[in-house]
Amino acid sequence: MPLQRATLLQVAQRAGVSRSTASFVLAGRHVDMRISEDARQRVLRAAQELDYRPNLMARSLRTKVTKTIALVSDTLASDPYAGRAIHGALAAAVAHGHLLFIGETEGEAVIEEKLISDFLDRQVDAFVYASMFTRYVRVPKLLKGRNVVLLNCLTRAAKPAYHSIIPDEVAAGWSAAKVIVEAGHREGIHLVGNPAHHVFAGRERLGGLREGFGAAGVQLAGSIDCEWWPDSAYEAVTKALAGGPLPRVLICLNDRVALGAYQALREAGLSIPGDVSVLSFDDSDLAAWLRPQLTSISLPHYQLGWQAVETLLDAAGRTEPAVRRVPMPVRHRASVAQP
Repeated sequence: MPLQRATLLQVAQRAGVSRSTASFVLAGRHVDMRISEDARQRVLRAAQELDYRPNLMARSLRTKVTKTIALVSDTLASDPYAGRAIHGALAAAVAHGHLLFIGETEGEAVIEEKLISDFLDRQVDAFVYASMFTRYVRVPKLLKGRNVVLLNCLTRAAKPAYHSIIPDEVAAGWSAAKVIVEAGHREGIHLVGNPAHHVFAGRERLGGLREGFGAAGVQLAGSIDCEWWPDSAYEAVTKALAGGPLPRVLICLNDRVALGAYQALREAGLSIPGDVSVLSFDDSDLAAWLRPQLTSISLPHYQLGWQAVETLLDAAGRTEPAVRRVPMPVRHRASVAQP
């Protein structure tokens, strides 16, 4: 049978003060209520001796504040790589004395509505609405008028109604171009992957690459079209190597594409980076596992999660909702060298 938790009245009786005095001390209001230091110390000592913990449920009923946040995602929580965003959000919540509830919808509208309804029934204070891939979303009707921050997604509204925290993919494209140019490459640079217009990351990465190369007076020599997956990249790069001039640089749209490119280059008897330099995006665990290790532009999942909760709980600013882009750092490794 569980031990009965100590009550505020028991703390007050042990400290020799009134219940209201004990309440003010434990709420940190001893100064404005002019409670003596001696009484404050007795209350704190009594609370420690009794292992007193406040009844948060009762407090939330009085204050209408539960100090809880709900993170609602599609498949973000169950992905081992993108799950770092959950770690960042959790760390920020704990740092602010909040609890973080996590719900995953698997992209199902019915599940999403049920989850949000359940969180509202539990009187959560605010919501982080998250996506596995950066994309445009429609915020569920149940969240309209609530304190909401969008994580790794944004709306198409000309004037945003919510803060959106997304990776700075355009600047990442610039960074990739800078790495290649600073290594001395100006020719034979090919993009590997399909930067389809509907894929937010691909579109923005390509835009940043073109801007970065354009500023340096360099142009992409061509593109090797494939899906963002190793087998598709392997087949496409193998075909490109057999049918055209040897590329000097392959810029892959993600690390899985780079894995396929590595396999194709090896089978063709080409060395990395001696014959062909390879650069990628995402900086998943795969980038460090490959040999040679892969230079990759990192998706800052942890920082995205942290920034989302920080923005959600920023009571001081209450600034106009806007899209906030989190920098994507370059992870320099051994796959890029001078031509």
